[in-house]
Amino acid sequence: MLYQKYALTQSMAFRMLEAITNKAEELRIKINAAIVDEGANLKAFIRMDEAALLSGEIAENKAYTAAAFGKPTHEWYPMIKDDPALLTGIVHTNRLVVFGGGIPLIYDGVIVGGIGVSGGTADEDVQCALAGLAVFEKECQVEESY
Repeated sequence: MLYQKYALTQSMAFRMLEAITNKAEELRIKINAAIVDEGANLKAFIRMDEAALLSGEIAENKAYTAAAFGKPTHEWYPMIKDDPALLTGIVHTNRLVVFGGGIPLIYDGVIVGGIGVSGGTADEDVQCALAGLAVFEKECQVEESY
């Protein structure tokens, strides 16, 4: 049995990175940003000049978490904070990030990828990721209108 799936294009990923870094410049922060596809494979990445090296891996893991679970990373901690077993156990899951900066990319109810941003505060990372999401959502609306 075969099925069709949506695929995030390289050109869209690059346009999303541009919006993300523009937002980072507006906030006066240096970030790393990653875009992954539906399988959480790296599609596009940027490290702004002088951004922290460790933030690169964190950005990739935020994008991975968002794509793998279909939920923003900032929603994780509130969901697990009152469950001691989950709080102490799940945080040891490889590549899982439970603080802001990871946003899933969902088209027509299907996860097609994720955005991960790291380098600012969690709130700043979310703001940057949302700038990338806005590009994704705008371009998907244009494509749907045809």
